[in-house]
Amino acid sequence: MDPSKDFLCIGHRGARGHAPENTLLSIDTGIRMGADMIEFDVQRCVDELVVIHDPRLERTTNGRGRVRDARFDDLRRLDAGQGQPIPSLREVLELAEAQVALNIELKSADGTAALVAQALRAAINDGWGISQFLVSSFHLPELYEFKQMLPEVPVAALVCGVPLDWAACATELGAQALNISAEFADPRLIADAHGRGLKIYAYTVNHPEEIAALRDLGIDGVFSDYPDRVVSMLAG
Repeated sequence: MDPSKDFLCIGHRGARGHAPENTLLSIDTGIRMGADMIEFDVQRCVDELVVIHDPRLERTTNGRGRVRDARFDDLRRLDAGQGQPIPSLREVLELAEAQVALNIELKSADGTAALVAQALRAAINDGWGISQFLVSSFHLPELYEFKQMLPEVPVAALVCGVPLDWAACATELGAQALNISAEFADPRLIADAHGRGLKIYAYTVNHPEEIAALRDLGIDGVFSDYPDRVVSMLAG
């Protein structure tokens, strides 16, 4: 993550518009398309940190049941689309090879923060830069727990709506960013975030005219299923 860059292109679940979401294929596609950052979802199964969005398997795989109840070996046998397996966090870190920033969204709140903190501490020891990570969650207590364990790694509060206290929740967390739904890109919220020294990113934005409008509004970057569209708009 380059905090000096005017506008970040963030690949949503990799490059979800081009490949099955949260797979190594999707993440690699987003990297090759030139995204500044790749966002993906992490949660716990019985014995591993896995990259998958839903708490259940049915929508994105040919499996059934809850992710948290499955063992990693069993999850690996599933098809997450186009023959892609469900990856682990470790595999995503190995694929990215510190060549792109990563936004890791904590999807579960049962110790996920502690395990992600442990994994990122090891990655930093192996050569990843601290600023190459942004950890986010809608579950703010879980995000707070992560921040206590690895305070040097930037975090972002995820919200869907306009909080009554504007961007204060992010400030209370010691966050560096606020990630908001594009439909709630209120100029007052953007101004309050910037006044607190926060970056503010909007999800999920796929149409070039909307990307341009949010940039004009002062948003610092967008999550997109089509990072190539963001790259093309910025180049134009």
